[in-house]
Amino acid sequence: MKRFFTGWLINTTSLLSVVHLVSGINIDRWQTTFIASLVLGLLNIFIRPVLILLTLPVNILTLGIFSLFINGFMFYLASSLVRGFEVMNFTSAFIGAFVFSIIAFLLNLVIGAGR
Repeated sequence: MKRFFTGWLINTTSLLSVVHLVSGINIDRWQTTFIASLVLGLLNIFIRPVLILLTLPVNILTLGIFSLFINGFMFYLASSLVRGFEVMNFTSAFIGAFVFSIIAFLLNLVIGAGR
């Protein structure tokens, strides 16, 4: 349970950073950040593996680069599911997902949530 809350806190911190760093991504209230990070985590757990499996041939041909577009789609999908979390276009979603991944990776290294 501690690992879940640590991961959720890392995702929330990453999402707050993305909102401040990437133009075109807005959150209306700070409470929405917690909900959006939870929805984003759930989408990455349940929907992303299915999309990766369905697009496996394209992923192999592009040497995994297509996964970045899937991450952007997950970010955009989360914004359509959570009221108050707005992503203006797919370019913002793509850049936001990329920055989100980098920040979450670095925070996971520092905090060590996987241990």
